[in-house]
Amino acid sequence: MAGVRLENVRKVYENGHVAIEGANFEVEDGELLVLVGPSGCGKSTLLRMIAGLESISEGTLSIGGRVVNSVAPKDRDIAMVFQSYALYPHMSVAENLAFGLKLRRAPREEIESRVARVAAVLGMEEMLDRRPAQLSGGQRQRVALGRALVREPSVFLLDEPLSNLDAKLRLSMRAEIARLHRRLGATMIYVTHDQVEAMTLGRRIVVLRSGEIQQIDTPGALYERPANLFVAGFLGSPAMNVFRGRLSGEDPAYLDLGQNVHLPLGILPGRLGAWRGRRVVVGLRPEDLRLAEAPTVAAQPCLRGQLDVIEPVGNEVFFYLRYAGSEVVVRTPPRALPECGEWLTLTFDPRKLHFFDEETERGIAAGFGAKE
Repeated sequence: MAGVRLENVRKVYENGHVAIEGANFEVEDGELLVLVGPSGCGKSTLLRMIAGLESISEGTLSIGGRVVNSVAPKDRDIAMVFQSYALYPHMSVAENLAFGLKLRRAPREEIESRVARVAAVLGMEEMLDRRPAQLSGGQRQRVALGRALVREPSVFLLDEPLSNLDAKLRLSMRAEIARLHRRLGATMIYVTHDQVEAMTLGRRIVVLRSGEIQQIDTPGALYERPANLFVAGFLGSPAMNVFRGRLSGEDPAYLDLGQNVHLPLGILPGRLGAWRGRRVVVGLRPEDLRLAEAPTVAAQPCLRGQLDVIEPVGNEVFFYLRYAGSEVVVRTPPRALPECGEWLTLTFDPRKLHFFDEETERGIAAGFGAKE
């Protein structure tokens, strides 16, 4: 296996469109790194640049310590799994797995050994004589994975490999890829727009937006300490609740939302003192809001909103409330359900608040949230 290093990598097309702007990160040997972001953010373009399918306008790309900017894709010692299975319909599973090795004129004994080994790893021994039309979607994706595995490359590149599967198959294949990575210790770069895939698969995650890297960190750190408002809103389902207003009042402080509506914030960390009197964005995750058992709770800050929609999904319930002209989402364990239209009081721990500069949308202070 090998590590991958990108230094100030840019991609600019002939029409002047900048697809990737100054990408800097390193994938460690044996790491599973995820590139995530909305459609059009440049994540697949970046993966194709690593694969050699897109040229690099500026910067340096190294694989295994070797600069590969001008190296042909076939000589980069990488294998790529695409969104489409791209299997040869007239070939059996075994022939699909062996095709790349045959093109490289590998010895027959080696081809048979590698195909048998990969088939055992992916549980495909009984499918080797079947053709793609006789396989389910999940089985076809396993063959596509196996075709990459059989080459034993230094780096695996996976471009949204599960997006064509239904929800149940995506879940099982996601677990299969995680087990496969753990078993092989392979270097993998995985592209997805699905934040759940990113959070569950990645040891580290690169969050992209409009061709620029927003933050690189572990799933837990991205969720708890987002560097900016985009990362905070993109990771998490439902998305983080946000409130825009002026930070006012001495301890306990409050957020002035206008129209005589004040969101109490409790006692703020000292590093936020310089932001009093300035406009900020305050974020609060749906699971950090709790339904109060009494109309008012003196011990913690609270807000009061009118229940608009209820979504019971079995193991949890989502409440959508109207508060200060905007929507607030609450995630709560199963419970007796109130009626739509009721006024509910919600409490929260001020240490769970996240603060952002309204103008730049960047997190305020080193911790980005109100946690000390």
